[in-house]
Amino acid sequence: MSQTRKKSSSEGETKPQTSFVNKFLSGSTLRSSEAESRNESNDLKTADSQPSDETQKAATLDTATPLTSETELGCQVEQFLQKLGRKAVDTCLDLSNCGLTTADVREMVALLPFLPDLETLDISWNDFVGGTLHSVTEQMHLVSKLKSLRLGSCRLTTDDVRALGAALEAMPDLEELTLSWNSKVGGHLPLILPKFQAGSKIRTLELVDCALTSEDGAFVGQLLPMLPSLEVLDLSINRNIGGSLNSIAQGLKSASNLKVLKLQSCGLSQKSVKLLDAAFRHLSELRTLDLSCNKELGGGFEDSPAQVATLERLEVLDLHQCSLTAGDVVSLTQVIPLLSSLHELDLSANKEMGSSSENLLSRLRFLPALKSLLINNCALERETFTALAEASVHLPALEVLSLSWNKCVGGNLKLLLETLKLSTSLHVLRLSSCSLVTEDVALLASVIHTGHLARLRKLDLSYNDSICDAGWAIFCQNVWLLRELTELDISLRPSTFRDCGQWFRHLLCAVTRLPAITEIGMKRWILPPSLEEELKRLDQDRSSSIHFDHGGCQ
Repeated sequence: MSQTRKKSSSEGETKPQTSFVNKFLSGSTLRSSEAESRNESNDLKTADSQPSDETQKAATLDTATPLTSETELGCQVEQFLQKLGRKAVDTCLDLSNCGLTTADVREMVALLPFLPDLETLDISWNDFVGGTLHSVTEQMHLVSKLKSLRLGSCRLTTDDVRALGAALEAMPDLEELTLSWNSKVGGHLPLILPKFQAGSKIRTLELVDCALTSEDGAFVGQLLPMLPSLEVLDLSINRNIGGSLNSIAQGLKSASNLKVLKLQSCGLSQKSVKLLDAAFRHLSELRTLDLSCNKELGGGFEDSPAQVATLERLEVLDLHQCSLTAGDVVSLTQVIPLLSSLHELDLSANKEMGSSSENLLSRLRFLPALKSLLINNCALERETFTALAEASVHLPALEVLSLSWNKCVGGNLKLLLETLKLSTSLHVLRLSSCSLVTEDVALLASVIHTGHLARLRKLDLSYNDSICDAGWAIFCQNVWLLRELTELDISLRPSTFRDCGQWFRHLLCAVTRLPAITEIGMKRWILPPSLEEELKRLDQDRSSSIHFDHGGCQ
C-alpha cells in the first residue's frame, strides 16, 4: 500500500525552514518492528509530552520561527515518525495503516504548515481519522501543491465529507483522490466533488464500496466531461449505480484518456452492456476493463459485443462471475481473439461455459501476449478442457494458470503435459479441487524431475483427496527441484481428515532445500507425535520463517 513519489532535486530556492524539514524527513528511517511494538502506553506518553492545542496552533502560524524552533520541530518530527514506524521521502508522507489515534492526527496537522512542497498524503486505513478530518482540511491551503490524497477506509463522517468538499478548492494540482471504503460518501458525492471544474488535472478517482446511490452515479456521469485527464475510474462494489449507468456511459464518451475502468459488482444488467458498448469506441486508450461480479449481466453480450473489439490496447479483461450464457460465449468467441494486446483474462465462475466454450478456448492461441488465464469453476468438460490444453501450448508468455474447481482435470492432467514442459514463464499453477488422482501428481512430479516448471513460485494442489500416500510421496521427493517456490498448498477439503503418511518426512527434507519457501498449507492433515516433533525441530533449526498452516488438524 505504500507508494512514494520522488521530487526533483532542482526546483529552485526554498525557505530555510522548508529545506531543513525536507532534509530531515528524507533522512529519517525506522525499522517496521519498532512500529509493531507501539502500544497504548506509548500513545499516552506522546500525548502528555505534546504542547497544548493553543501552543501548537501558534507554532504552526509562526512563519518567522528561529533556528532553535526548527531544531525543536525536527525533534517532534522524529518522535512522531518513530512511534509510527514510518519515514517521509521527499514530497511523500505515507501514514497508511499505522493505527493513527486522534492525538496522532493532531500532531500530523501541526506538521503540515512546515511541508509546503508535499505532493502525496496517504492516511488510508486509519479508523480514528473519521470525525477529525476537518482539522486536516483546514490546513490544506498550506499544502497547495498536493497531487495525491488517499483517504481510503478512514470511517469518514458526513461532516468530514463536507469539510473535504470545501478543501478541494485549495488543491488545484490534485491528480489522485481515493475515498474508497467510506460508506458516508454515498449520497453526498456532490458535496465532495463540486469544485472539480472543467480542465481539472485529476487522473485517478477511486470510490470503491462507498455506498454510492443512483443519484451519485448520475452525478459522476455529469462530472466526467470536466475531467479530461482522467485515466483511472474505479466505482466497484457500489450496487446501486447500475440504474444510472446511462448517465455514466454518456460521460465516458468524453473520457478519451481513460486507461482503467472498474465496475465490479455495480448492479449491471444486460442493458448495461449495450450502454457501455456505445462508449467503448471513444475509449481507445483503455487498458483495463473489469465488469466482474455482475450476475445480471448474462446475455448482454449476445447482441452488443462489437465495440469491445475496438479496444485494441486492452490488456486486462475481467468477466468472472457474470453468469455468461452460451450466447455470450459465442459472441465473445468473435471478439476476444482480436484483443491481441491482452495480458490477463478472467472468465472464472461462469458455469455455462463448460459446454459452450470449446471454440472460445481453442482461439486463445491467437493471444500470444497472454500472461494470466483464470478459468476457475467453469464446469469444463473433457472437450472444452482439451481445447484449452491445445491452445495453451501457443501461449509462451503464460505466467499464471488457474483451473481450480474443474473436476474434469482429474485423470486428464496429461492433456497439459506439453504446456507444462514448454512453459518457461509459469509462476503460478492452481489446481485446487480438480479431482486429481495419483497418476496426475506422478505426472507432475516427472515434469518437475526433468527440469521443467523451474520458475514456479506458487503451486495449489489443495482439496484433491483422491491422491494416495504413494502419490504424495513421489511428489514430495521431487518438489525440492522447484527452487523458486514460495507457496505450496496440499490442504484437504473441510469435510476430510487424514493421517499423514511417511511422505511427510520427504516434504520436510524438501523444505530444507527450498530457499524461498515461506508458506505450506496442510489443513486437516493429522500429524502423529513423532512427525510433530520433527516439524518443531525444523522450526528451531531454520533461521528463516516457514509457516506450516495445518489449522483444523485433530
